Amino acid sequence: MMVKVLLVPLSVLLVSLTGVCSLRTRQIYVNAGEMVALQCPLRGHGDAKRIWTSYTTKEMDLTNMSSAELRQNGVLVHERNLVILSTSVNHQGNYSCSLGNASSQSWFRLTVYTTQREYEERTKYPVTCYTQESCTLHCPDVNMPAVNTPDITSSGIIWNKEGESLPRDSHFSSAEENDHGVYTCTRSYLYHGQIYNMTFTVELDVRPKAESEKSSVIISPRNFEKCHVDLGSTVVIDCKAVLYSDFDEVFWLSGNSFVGTNNNLPVFYNYTKEKNTEEIKMTASLVFKQVSEKDLSENYTCKLDTDHQYSSFVTIILVRKPRPSYVSLAVGIVCMMAVMVVSVVIYVKFKIDIILFLRDTLGCHRSTSDGKSYDAFLMCYKSDTDAGLNAYDRNWLNSVLEDRFGYSLCLYDRDVLPGNTVAEAVLDCIERSRTVVLVPTSPDPGPGSGLLSAIHAALVERQTRLVFIKTETTEESKSGSLPEALQLLAKAGECVTWRGLRSMPPSSSFWKQLRYYLPAPQHAPKIKLLPQTVKGVTSWENV
Repeated sequence: MMVKVLLVPLSVLLVSLTGVCSLRTRQIYVNAGEMVALQCPLRGHGDAKRIWTSYTTKEMDLTNMSSAELRQNGVLVHERNLVILSTSVNHQGNYSCSLGNASSQSWFRLTVYTTQREYEERTKYPVTCYTQESCTLHCPDVNMPAVNTPDITSSGIIWNKEGESLPRDSHFSSAEENDHGVYTCTRSYLYHGQIYNMTFTVELDVRPKAESEKSSVIISPRNFEKCHVDLGSTVVIDCKAVLYSDFDEVFWLSGNSFVGTNNNLPVFYNYTKEKNTEEIKMTASLVFKQVSEKDLSENYTCKLDTDHQYSSFVTIILVRKPRPSYVSLAVGIVCMMAVMVVSVVIYVKFKIDIILFLRDTLGCHRSTSDGKSYDAFLMCYKSDTDAGLNAYDRNWLNSVLEDRFGYSLCLYDRDVLPGNTVAEAVLDCIERSRTVVLVPTSPDPGPGSGLLSAIHAALVERQTRLVFIKTETTEESKSGSLPEALQLLAKAGECVTWRGLRSMPPSSSFWKQLRYYLPAPQHAPKIKLLPQTVKGVTSWENV
C-alpha cells in the first residue's frame, strides 16, 4: 500500500525485516558534507531508554558507544536524536531506534548524494504563489536536530536564488512572474565552534491570480475536538478530507508515532477514497477496539500530507463520558410519586365535589334517550322510629331535586296511574325510572314497606339502581330492627344519611352524596326561588 511520510514529500513502502515488525521506513535524503538528524518517533514511559542501531558497513549499537567512538564516526546520540554532523557515503544505509523491545522499532533509510544536482532533484519542494499577492517561502524543517540537543545552536537561515550571487529575502509583498525560479535555503548550526549546514531546494512557481488552485483541506473533525467515549467500548473516529492531488494523503498519528493499518492492533486506521472529476474525498477512520485509560492520555492527530501546499493537522482529544447521575432521576421519581399520591388523596377526599363540579360546569346532562321517562322514582318506606322524613321534608326533597337540580321524578301519589294493582303500578313506575330512591317516612303515606318484600325479587332481577336514604336514628339502631327486605335492599344499594336541619341546604353533604349516586339529569335545572323554612322562619334561596 502506498503511504506518505512526514519528513519528505514522497511515497514509500512499508518494509519488514526478519523478526521485526516496523511501523514505516522513513526515507532520508542528504547532500554529502551536510548535517542530518534522525528523530525517533517512539514515545517511552518512565525511564525507558531509546536504542539506536546502525546497519551501514556493519551492525553497530550506537547508544552504548563511548563519546570518543561516536566522535570518530561523526555521530551524536542524545535521547530521541541521532545527529550526523557531516555525512559521507560511509553513513549511507539503514538505522533503527527502539525502546528495547524488538517488536516496536522505527526505521530510517539514509541516502547520501555526492552531487548537488542529484540531491536537488530528489528533495525539491514545489511552492505556488500568485501574482500581486503576498507570498513567503518557508525553509523545510525536516531532518533538523531538536532544540534540546546539547551544544548545537541554530545560526539562522540564508536564501539564495539560482543564477544570483546575493542572498534573497524569502518574503514577497507582491509576487511577480519574474520571481519564478529555484531557491536554496541554508540552515546553519554551530557546534563546538564549527559551522554545519543543511540545504533545501524550493521551486517557486508564480501564476496569474486567475489560475488560483484549490487547496486540499481536512473538513472534519475540528481541531482539538473532544470525543466522548466509554472505557472498553469500540470507537471509530473519521477524519474526512477533500483532496485535489493524487499524491495527497490523510493518515493518523499517535503522539509523534504513526498509527498502523494492521487491524490486529488495538488501535489502527483504515481509509477509503472516492474520486470524481475535480476532487478526491478521503476518509481515514481511526479504530479503537477497546478504549483504555492509556488511550485517554494520548494525543491523536489526523495529518493531511501534501506536495503542493503546507501540511495541516487536526488533533482530537478523547474524553471519558461522565457517569450518569441518578440523583435527578430519583428526585424526579419521588416527585412524580408524591404528585400521584397527593392526586389520589385529593381525588378520594374530594371525589364527589369533583364529579359534581364537572357535571355543573361542563353541563354533563343526558342528551340521548335510554327509553326511560324519569330520572328517579321516590318510594317511601316506613321507619321504625319517629325520625323519618315528615311531609314537609319530603316536599322539600322533591322540590330541590326537581326545581334546583333538574331531575325528573316519579312520585307515587302524583304519577302512578290508577286502575292497576298497587304492585303492578309501582313496578311500572320502577321500569320507567333510572333509579329508585327509598325514603324513610313516619307515618307511611305510600304503598308501605310491605310492598318492598313483594317487589324485592323484581328489583334484584332487573338490577335496578337503588339509593337508600337513612336517618341518624336508623344508623344508631341495630341492624336487625329493619325488615329483612329493607336490609337486603340497603346492602344492594347506596346509602345516604338524612341529618335533619343540617341536610336542608342544597350545599350540604347529603345533597352532594345523593346527586353523586343519582345519574346525570335528563335536562338542565330551571333556576327559580325556593322557600326555605328553618325553625319557623321562612327565607328565600336562589336555586
